[in-house]
Amino acid sequence: MPEAKTRPTGASVRAFVDAIEDPARRADCRLLMTLMRQASGARAEMWGASIVGFGRYRMTYASGREAEWPLIGFSPRKNDLTLYLMDSFDGRDELLARLGRHKTGKSCLYLKGLAQVDRATLEELIRRSVAHMQSRREPGAD
Repeated sequence: MPEAKTRPTGASVRAFVDAIEDPARRADCRLLMTLMRQASGARAEMWGASIVGFGRYRMTYASGREAEWPLIGFSPRKNDLTLYLMDSFDGRDELLARLGRHKTGKSCLYLKGLAQVDRATLEELIRRSVAHMQSRREPGAD
């Protein structure tokens, strides 16, 4: 089976975030790093060229293929901050309704910036996503 394309690289998270040109986007990323580190208890690490991840989770697809992915993470994409959050925990829809301006994908939350969302609600989404993922973690995952 082919290996996952997105995996830890050992690259410097600090250098990655420091290189973000837009000062507001850079500040948002630093705040997300703090919130995700606090929620996960894990240090930040680069996954691929542009994802900052915290912790690790081994998942098994319906096909039987396994892959490792961050427990939680984000990426400062060109148009949005993309947050990688679990999509199926209790109360998620209610939290999203209170969050403010956002879009969602299956396990992605897209934000233009943190100034447009309710910070307490964002923190709760992050905490509950991590707690849900930790409760589902397969034995042997970091």
